Amino acid sequence: MIKNDLFLKALRGESVERPPVWMMRQAGRYLPDFMKLKEKYDFFTRCRTPELATEITVMPIDQIGPDAAILFSDILVIPQAMDIEVEMKPGVGPWLPNPIRSQKDVDRVNVPDVADALSYVYDAIDLTKRELNDRVPLIGFAGSPWTILCYCIQGQGSKNFDKAKEFCFTQPEAAHELLQKITDTTIAYLKLKVKHGVNAVQVFDSWGGMLSPVDYQEFSWKYIQQIVNALKAYTEVIVFGKGCWFALNEMSKSGASALGVDWTCSARNARYLSGGEITLQGNFDPSRLFSPPAEIKKMVHEMIDAFGKDRYIVNLGHGILPNIPVENAQAFVDAVKEYGS
Repeated sequence: MIKNDLFLKALRGESVERPPVWMMRQAGRYLPDFMKLKEKYDFFTRCRTPELATEITVMPIDQIGPDAAILFSDILVIPQAMDIEVEMKPGVGPWLPNPIRSQKDVDRVNVPDVADALSYVYDAIDLTKRELNDRVPLIGFAGSPWTILCYCIQGQGSKNFDKAKEFCFTQPEAAHELLQKITDTTIAYLKLKVKHGVNAVQVFDSWGGMLSPVDYQEFSWKYIQQIVNALKAYTEVIVFGKGCWFALNEMSKSGASALGVDWTCSARNARYLSGGEITLQGNFDPSRLFSPPAEIKKMVHEMIDAFGKDRYIVNLGHGILPNIPVENAQAFVDAVKEYGS
């Protein structure tokens, strides 16, 4: 039995004394102990070493006390498993030296045996579950097929992912074939995560907002829906689409347990667009964690009042920034724990 199950109660729509809180990228660069490990080990070494991934996952639970842990990993382990080379370049971020640009390139993409290709992730889950000892739930995650495709074709991060969009609009058959391969791999990957003990999964559609509502349906949402359909019988599924407020209504009918909301969509609009019955997660502007702790606490309480304490998970509207003071992240978590007391 998980001792602190507030997060799972909120996902199930049960009434709670206060909403649960966690932060996207909470196992990350704002923590001094994380930076010490970063100096010693490169990014994918940290991802591929179960002991390091576990230490990083549990670090924020011990140090700032959120109500859920999220496994330290990266969305780009999926293309790596599919025989697409991915590096993490200092100062650049994700770097794919051989981006996909043609049908021939798509033909070479492999749908792997995830148990073998991503065994280090499952080893990290096993180790993390032991280390957490049922204190809080553990979240597993994956990127949306569209977001993964963006990197596979662009070859790196981008402000507009113009090459990825061009590929989809000029070679739609190849694009859909690649999206389906990513989807099939992601479903297998997440299902096995659930078997290894994660208590919920989140799909990050970080670049969904790059698409128009019509193109979003064709190139992103229908693949996310396949993932939700495949997983919802086994676990709670959270879908987070950054910049995808226009799809909240359809997302709310998908069978997902919760929907993430970014900071550009108000609580009132998010409740209205999603029909008011589904759990929402978000949506504090990550940059607002630069505000003084007293102001952070006031804003967090206002945010909870706006969303309501039930069917709500307090989070940021995207990942925590690396230069946020630890005491400000602590104020964010503490504000939720103090709510209503």
